[in-house]
This record gives sequence, structure tokens and C-alpha cells, in this order.
Amino acid sequence: MKTILSVALVLGFCGLASAADVDPVGTWKCEYMIGDMKRTSELTIKKDGDKLAGTMSWPDQKEAKLTDVKLKDGELTFSAVRKLMDNEIKVEYKLTIDGDKLKGKGAAEFQGEKREFEIEGKREKKDK
Repeated sequence: MKTILSVALVLGFCGLASAADVDPVGTWKCEYMIGDMKRTSELTIKKDGDKLAGTMSWPDQKEAKLTDVKLKDGELTFSAVRKLMDNEIKVEYKLTIDGDKLKGKGAAEFQGEKREFEIEGKREKKDK
């Protein structure tokens, strides 16, 4: 019984440690599909004191400031405003980070309908 309890505690602490070790800071090259069209964006996450901040850019829109940037249990959440023609669309993101890869969903309401899309990204390597 003690052995089972010890193994469970070790596995539990290892799981907590790995979630705490998630580092979202960096520049991420992201890809997603809207309908049949492949789209790209660049996500930049920085530390601002003890908080996270950042921007998201698309080929036709540069550096939209992120709002409500949070990292909890390995999940990065934030919002960004996407400007398309005369429309401003708030997109909410929920992304899971695994090393230098991220994966998750973006969701936005457009013309009264909520739409979701899958998004994946890779962190750019830092020059040393």
C-alpha cells in the first residue's frame, strides 16, 4: 500500500512540475484553415514583469495587442482583435503548449454565429 501511495505521489508531483515548466515566451509561427484556405499568423509572447503580454500579426495586419493573456495548467489563453475590411472581430484563443509546439482552437463570433478553427504553431529557434 505504501509503495502504491509513493508511486502515485511521485507521478502527481512530476505532472505538476511539467505543467509549471511550460514556457510560452517566444515567437510562434502559426497555421490554421478557414474554410479551404490555409492561413498564417505570428504570435509573440513576452514577460512583462510577472505577467504575460504579446502581439499577433497576420500577413495583412501587424501587431494586434493581445488581451487577457494567461497561462494556467499548461494552457495559454488570450484574445486578439482581427481587422478585416471594415470589421473588427475579437478572436479568443485556447492553446496547449508542448515544448516548442502549440495546438488549440480559436473562436470568434461573426455575423451572429460563433465559429471555431484549429490552430497549430512552432516556436522559432533563438539565434545564439
